[in-house]
Amino acid sequence: MIDPADLLATWEAGTAAGPAHRALLLHALARPADDAGRLLAVPVGERDADLLTLRGTLFGERASVRLACRQCAEDLEFDVDVRQALGIAGPAAEIPPAGPAADAGEPGRHSDRPGAPAGRAGPPGDTAPIEVTHGQWRVRFRVPTPGDLLAAAQAPPERARATLLARCVLDARKGRRKVGAADLPPAVQARVAEAAAANDPHADITFDVPCPVCGHRTKASLDAAAFLWAELDAWARGTLLEVHLLAATYGWSEPEVLALSPLRRRHYLELAGHA
Repeated sequence: MIDPADLLATWEAGTAAGPAHRALLLHALARPADDAGRLLAVPVGERDADLLTLRGTLFGERASVRLACRQCAEDLEFDVDVRQALGIAGPAAEIPPAGPAADAGEPGRHSDRPGAPAGRAGPPGDTAPIEVTHGQWRVRFRVPTPGDLLAAAQAPPERARATLLARCVLDARKGRRKVGAADLPPAVQARVAEAAAANDPHADITFDVPCPVCGHRTKASLDAAAFLWAELDAWARGTLLEVHLLAATYGWSEPEVLALSPLRRRHYLELAGHA
């Protein structure tokens, strides 16, 4: 079990960080034995699978997710089951909307309703070279890693895609002529992206959510790092409030409060009139 103090330290470090750096901090929690170099070198899908597994360990296997219908703006809610999300690859998995909000619970809470049906399970991601052809074009590349995403995030916005492509393309040729990654036409870039997704399915977990009002299907991608960060942020702010209230009431230090189990903290808060 991860020490609450370590969770708070990760949250504190991540509050001023960008999404790519936050994902690295969260991945370090999931794989404490690995150094930053190793964490930056794994396929993105492997990282996201680790983050979803960590989410299940910290906050439970299920969560309720909300989004707006892209056609009529109806508020949609569906349950995500971490174990089943890890099995989704390829075509978007169809998700039935959750019931009324009172029955479904708030985001971050867990219900007993069945989760999303699993899609096709694919093999784990691999950084070994992949080769695709498109007409006269032949491209050898590897799937993106968190290090690639971090480099792309640090590049100017208009150069982010080109930076990612340049890092991942190992060799590109049109016929016998070698070309740079920047010279790949859009159709070839799309072919590379499709092959990358097929070889690292956990990097793109997508749900297909039908709207009960208008019938439109809204596709929702699960950003594992953002998903986990949002819950860690809510947990950290709630925990700090508990520390503040118990420290003010009993004079305990932060480590003393964090050493208490959540159940005991709740009882002390009730005794102090803060329930």
